[in-house]
Amino acid sequence: MILLVLIASVLILGITIYQFREINSDYHQNRMERKEEQIRQSIDLTIAKTTYPVTEDKLGLIFMTDIYEIAVVQNMNFNIYSLDGTLVKSSRPKFENDSISICIEPEILNGLEISLDKRYVTQNAAAGDKYQSSYTYITDRKYKPIGILNLPYFEDNSFNDKELREFLMRLGGVYVLMLIMAIALAFVISKYITRSLETISNMMERTNLNRNNEKIQIDSPGEEIEKLISSYNRMIDELGQSAAKLARSEREQAWREMAKQVAHEIKNPLTPMRLTVQSFERKFDSNDPNIEEKLKEYSNTLIQQIDTMSSIASAFSNFAEMPAQQNETLNVVKIVKLALDIFNEDYIHFLAEEDEIIAKLDRTQLIRVVTNLIKNATQAIADVSSPRVLVSVAKEKGYVKISVADNGVGITEENREKIFEPKFTTKNSGMGLGLGMVKNIVETYKGSINFTSQANKGTVFCVKFPTEN
Repeated sequence: MILLVLIASVLILGITIYQFREINSDYHQNRMERKEEQIRQSIDLTIAKTTYPVTEDKLGLIFMTDIYEIAVVQNMNFNIYSLDGTLVKSSRPKFENDSISICIEPEILNGLEISLDKRYVTQNAAAGDKYQSSYTYITDRKYKPIGILNLPYFEDNSFNDKELREFLMRLGGVYVLMLIMAIALAFVISKYITRSLETISNMMERTNLNRNNEKIQIDSPGEEIEKLISSYNRMIDELGQSAAKLARSEREQAWREMAKQVAHEIKNPLTPMRLTVQSFERKFDSNDPNIEEKLKEYSNTLIQQIDTMSSIASAFSNFAEMPAQQNETLNVVKIVKLALDIFNEDYIHFLAEEDEIIAKLDRTQLIRVVTNLIKNATQAIADVSSPRVLVSVAKEKGYVKISVADNGVGITEENREKIFEPKFTTKNSGMGLGLGMVKNIVETYKGSINFTSQANKGTVFCVKFPTEN
């Protein structure tokens, strides 16, 4: 709409200027012809009443004084030439000093001679101004040519240019007003048209597979918008059904995987327990003098395997059933220091940029995150000659960052994608649930966990919690 108004404005401006110039040109053309006709009539009247013979060589005498009177009456200067183009008389007293106009150029004489209406007009320029010159024959009483009348006509466009400027200013004011109105109208119409589309866009941005999505309800939408809304609402229904199926499938798959893992982990201690019982039954001798020592060894083996099964059960319980969050305002630096107190290794170091970094977190879960990361770090440096673990706490753009760095064996490329999987582990013992649990806690607080690692150089785990929830 705005573009059309601008195009119309430019076209009308161009047409207006062109029309004014055409009118101006026609006006000057008609005025020059009228003045030429009036001067010709005055010349004919002078010839009619002169007492001199009406011949070419007497033109200077015939118009000796009358040429000035005619110029004053008609308010326009003119010149009289002989038939061969020589200046005879001019209404301008000092015209003789103008060497350019002493005689007519041959091409003008030829053009005048071959012209059907015996009239020739040229375009000239003087002192930067353009003017026209018309040439016509002066005839005697029998219409025989005896001289040439030259009428220089200077176009005074100052008045017309002023009128054009005033008109364009008024027209410009009107079009500025129209442009403002067009912009306002375009804004209102676009807001009205895009209101429904904006609603649909906002709803689409909030669409999420992991939650219930609202359908779009708009009163009196257009036909096209109504089709789009119907398609979106239908998609939401299908998305909800697909999400439910996916969630059910994922839960079933997760339980199957968990059951396999639990069965596998429980079988590991059951096998040595069974072998121990069978061996004890086969070798049991009540008269054996070392029976008490063997019985104690047998009991210790069973207790060790039972403890292993208990730790397996505790690990799966901790992973499957996270305790409810008890958010409280904590000094993260202080809590991380507290978590380090359970470790006695002298190669574990702590570093904090500030003495106090406040965030709303669950104290127990924060300690669990830190201790799990430190345990992983200590296990990674088990075979390193000069082990070192650095735990640091810093504040970073609305987040508190906890980093745990070690100089252990690092994480291989093939294990990077699996590192947070619940049942993945590279250790000989354990269920591989620690980092999965840590990731679960961190994401519950809308934080992030990532790591960088180099083989045989070490690994750095970074956890970020928002300082404001």
